[in-house]
Amino acid sequence: MSRPRDIKLLLADVDGTLVTPDKMLTEATKEAVRDLGRAGIQFAVTSGRPPRGMSMLIEPLALVGALAGFNGGVFVHPDLSVIESHRLDPTTAIKTLKLLQDQGLDAWVYTEQAWLVRDKAAAHVAREAWTVKFDPEMVLSFTAAHLAHVVKITGVSDDLERVVACEKLAQTLLGTTASAARSQPYYLDVTHPQANKGTVVTTLAKLQGLRPEQIATIGDMPNDVLMFAKSGFSVAMGNASAAVKAKASAVTESNENEGFAKAVRTLVLRQATA
Repeated sequence: MSRPRDIKLLLADVDGTLVTPDKMLTEATKEAVRDLGRAGIQFAVTSGRPPRGMSMLIEPLALVGALAGFNGGVFVHPDLSVIESHRLDPTTAIKTLKLLQDQGLDAWVYTEQAWLVRDKAAAHVAREAWTVKFDPEMVLSFTAAHLAHVVKITGVSDDLERVVACEKLAQTLLGTTASAARSQPYYLDVTHPQANKGTVVTTLAKLQGLRPEQIATIGDMPNDVLMFAKSGFSVAMGNASAAVKAKASAVTESNENEGFAKAVRTLVLRQATA
């Protein structure tokens, strides 16, 4: 393990990292965040979720800084007022929807305020609504008005190999016009090219008056690798793939076994005071 720089902030992914598989915050996780504060280390979260879908974390974790929703598509204050937003170009949104349709993935469209679906009975809709604590709006089609305000489009399928293949195809076909990465094995998130977790690190550094190398990061999915590369120290969850683990400075246990809390105690705090 390399010796990290002066750690001033820990940035955590949410699903698969901060919360359990049942989407719960454990007491050990809450205490670990309090320990960070006592050590003078700030704590922030980033997720593919909309900001509203992270609001249940604000009070129990006493979050006071910016939250990065939609993988950095929207930065908000804890009262959910917008700091900055990156919308997907409408032409790129149209290309993305066609790509997802052609590859057999269901599509969800997110604006800053709304989550739009064409079928509330489709795979993962009910589970996602339970996770983020609000329901989507059902539409017959995604209109030009919707696509003028898109912050994220998510492709959804339980054919995980198809999602992987679609991720690679989207990265090739969309090129520099979008950022495309899996936030869950069954979700492919397409956002503005500046809306990715690597940019979350640099934006938080700017907002907090830090250098990127003073930020530590922890996550579990391929889209977290971008923030690993920009931060001074990174931790992959035990439930991450081998490819994700290979890109991190260190590896902790899984989110089924208090991996976040253990990473704070045995890696981040220990390294920060080394």
